[in-house]
Amino acid sequence: MHFTVIEHALLKADLSVIRDEKTPNGLFRNRIARISEILAVEILKNAELKHFSVQTPLEKTVGFGLRNSYVLVPVLRAGLGLVDGFLKFLPDAGVSHIGVSRDETTHEPNFYYSNIPEKIQESICIILDPMLATGGSATLAADLLKAKGAKRLMLVSVVAAPEGVRKLNEHHPDIAIYTAALDRALNVNKFILPGLGDAGDRIFGT
Repeated sequence: MHFTVIEHALLKADLSVIRDEKTPNGLFRNRIARISEILAVEILKNAELKHFSVQTPLEKTVGFGLRNSYVLVPVLRAGLGLVDGFLKFLPDAGVSHIGVSRDETTHEPNFYYSNIPEKIQESICIILDPMLATGGSATLAADLLKAKGAKRLMLVSVVAAPEGVRKLNEHHPDIAIYTAALDRALNVNKFILPGLGDAGDRIFGT
C-alpha cells in the first residue's frame, strides 16, 4: 500500500481552521482551496519529467515539462472544492466528474452521474475526495474509472479515516493515497472523528 500523510506547517494551520465548527463557509472554502494547492505541490514534486531544449537570451539550455497528462476527478460535490488548487499547477488537465450521494440510512454510496472522457487510459487520474471516510465513494469512483480503461490512479483527500484507507486498499491496492491528516476513526453515523463535519455542506453553505 502506498499511503502518505503530507506533512506541512501550513496544512496543519489550515486544518485547524476548517476543523473549527465556528469557521464560516467563506473562510472554510478559502482554506480548502489553499489546502488543495499545498497538496498539489507536494504530490507533484516527484512527477515524471520530459526534457527539451530552451533558447535563453544568451544560450541554449535544458528545459523540463511534465511528461504525463492528467485528469482530475472530483467526487461530487465536495471534491469540487479541491479542483482549482490542482488546476493552478495543472492548467491543461481534463476535469471529469463522478456523482455519488450518501444514503443516510445505510451509509452506502449511491452513484448518479459520471462524465469520464475517452482515452482515459492515456492520463494519470487524480481522484479528489476531501473526506475518505468509509471509502465507499472513493472505491466506487475507482471502479468506474478502471472500467473505462484508466490504468494509473491516485486519490487525494483532506482528512482520512483508517476504515476508508483499508477499504480502498483492499479493493484497489495499486492506488496511491495522499491526505493531509489521518484521523482516529468513524462514529456510528460513519462521520470521521475528530473530522471537520460534512465538507460539502461547509464548502457550499447548503
